[in-house]
Amino acid sequence: MNDTAAPAKNPLELWDGPTGQAWVDNQELLNHLLQPFEDLLVDTPAATGAAQVLDIGCGTGSVARAITQRLGPDGRCIGVDISRPMTAAAAARTTDPRLSFVCADAQTYAFAPASIDLFVSRFGVMFFADPQAAFANLQRAARDGASLRCVAWRSAAENPFMTTAERTAAPLLTNLPPRRPDEPGQFAFGDAAYVRGILEHSGWQDVDIEPVDLVCRMPEAALITYFSQLGPVGLALRSADEATRTNVIAAVRAAFDRFVVDGEVRFTAACWLIGAHAGAATGDRRG
Repeated sequence: MNDTAAPAKNPLELWDGPTGQAWVDNQELLNHLLQPFEDLLVDTPAATGAAQVLDIGCGTGSVARAITQRLGPDGRCIGVDISRPMTAAAAARTTDPRLSFVCADAQTYAFAPASIDLFVSRFGVMFFADPQAAFANLQRAARDGASLRCVAWRSAAENPFMTTAERTAAPLLTNLPPRRPDEPGQFAFGDAAYVRGILEHSGWQDVDIEPVDLVCRMPEAALITYFSQLGPVGLALRSADEATRTNVIAAVRAAFDRFVVDGEVRFTAACWLIGAHAGAATGDRRG
């Protein structure tokens, strides 16, 4: 959730290392927390008539598994993610022959041309080094009239829960970097006009960007695990001494008090639901 992390050589180093492993270790917590957004996506194949689905930034595979259960016997879903730990974990939990996972960068991977009728993503499209090139690559994999349906975060200002840990911990952690809104990361798609431009310039049509606000929940007992193992604070705490770690955890836990109600953490996630279609030579659209 808090996906911007402490300095590393490149994003692959994080997703193939501590960030990806933290998501694997906490996949049940994260899947529960993000369930409302999975629910936005899983019925899309039925609504669009899609049979060949690509899940972009599939993580540990929760959305891809749920979508596959809704496909017909001839359907197929492919999950793609840059993280080896996460795609390995996804594959380990998969027994359905209609579902497979690929560890690759969707920006550059050579997908079979004109092979996909539906592209979905739950918070996986904001991390491309060159998003226009990435969506152009996905467009090449699209069948005529294929549908795109993605969820992405709106701005950091609209999502105070997402930055509570790092704002509170910043005075205590010298290795905690500031977020840079002009770089790939959790809030890179916060500006709807920017997102529309990326999609239209990469060949997508009928672009629709709708604000969506959904309540997310997790048990209060999971809160310390959440912020101390995930995101920028979790990554920075890996190299902190014990005294610093103790102080940070106490301060950050107190800062989350306003989100705790009756033993449950609740917050509103401010996101975009992004839709588009691949161009069709006949001008027709499916879905």
